[in-house]
Amino acid sequence: MLTIIMYHYVRDLPRTPYPRIKGLTTEKFDGQLDYVQKHYITCTLRQVVAAVRGEGQLPARACLLTFDDGFTDHYQTVLPRLLQRGITGSFYPPAQVVEERRLLDVHKLQFILACADDINRLIADAFRLLAAYRSDWEIPDEQTLRSKYSGQSRFDPPEVVFLKRLLQHGLPEHVRTEIIAALFAANVSWDERSFADELYLDVAQLRQMVAEGMEIGGHGWTHRWLEHLPREEQAEEIRRTLSFLAKVYGHAPADWTMCYPYGSYDATTLKLLSAKGCKLGLTTRVAVNDTLSIPLELARLDTNDLPFRSDADLSDWTRIA
Repeated sequence: MLTIIMYHYVRDLPRTPYPRIKGLTTEKFDGQLDYVQKHYITCTLRQVVAAVRGEGQLPARACLLTFDDGFTDHYQTVLPRLLQRGITGSFYPPAQVVEERRLLDVHKLQFILACADDINRLIADAFRLLAAYRSDWEIPDEQTLRSKYSGQSRFDPPEVVFLKRLLQHGLPEHVRTEIIAALFAANVSWDERSFADELYLDVAQLRQMVAEGMEIGGHGWTHRWLEHLPREEQAEEIRRTLSFLAKVYGHAPADWTMCYPYGSYDATTLKLLSAKGCKLGLTTRVAVNDTLSIPLELARLDTNDLPFRSDADLSDWTRIA
């Protein structure tokens, strides 16, 4: 059995300029680490790879901590806490944000939502901006878009779910990118480069994390939905991911790990990764792994699936681990 926990933002939220960003406070992170160390034995990627190879066994209630998206939170807030506790974490930065300091649309949207006081006004603004593209693009009417992209989510209200789906994959890529950029400028900041410099790790920080014993894996080049890309573009995403990891480690990585952006992959992705020596793949499927027989499709729990205090009642996820 292997429990993998997924984290994104970890910061002292009340004291940041964006206290409403969907992240984990340092207090809750400390409390969850207390819970994890009380009920689990943390392991490393190397141990998981060895178990997949049949070269060793994972301990009872094995647990792996993973951190997505390459935020400076992971260097400033997470790293010192893991080192203090003797825990090895695995980190998955999208390569382009580190190398080119480009702000991802998904993160722009998260900060737009964190800054906007009225989600319905934000949706109205998005449709107002969308009107300018209808003459050049075949875009369904508002009612059709709402019907297609509305839905439920574990962590977001319906209006937020709709806006996320619309602007993440419901519109042509060029259109949604320009709309997100306009909303970001109006609600958050005009200076995307400076914002990216503050938000994302750089290569020097990643190398320092490796020197401290942390593990770095792939999260794509541009953080795109791999299952929606043709084979050639998927192959390029993987090639550039490997090139980036070689830059971080100083050598071509062996037995490396891919964390799928948005949890998105398909059969083509799996074949390409296998051919490139990838040994583990991390999804967003919510479960505890009761087998390592499909190592490129490992499930993960969200941080919100486990308690934030060591004295909390035992989680159902912990009971089955």
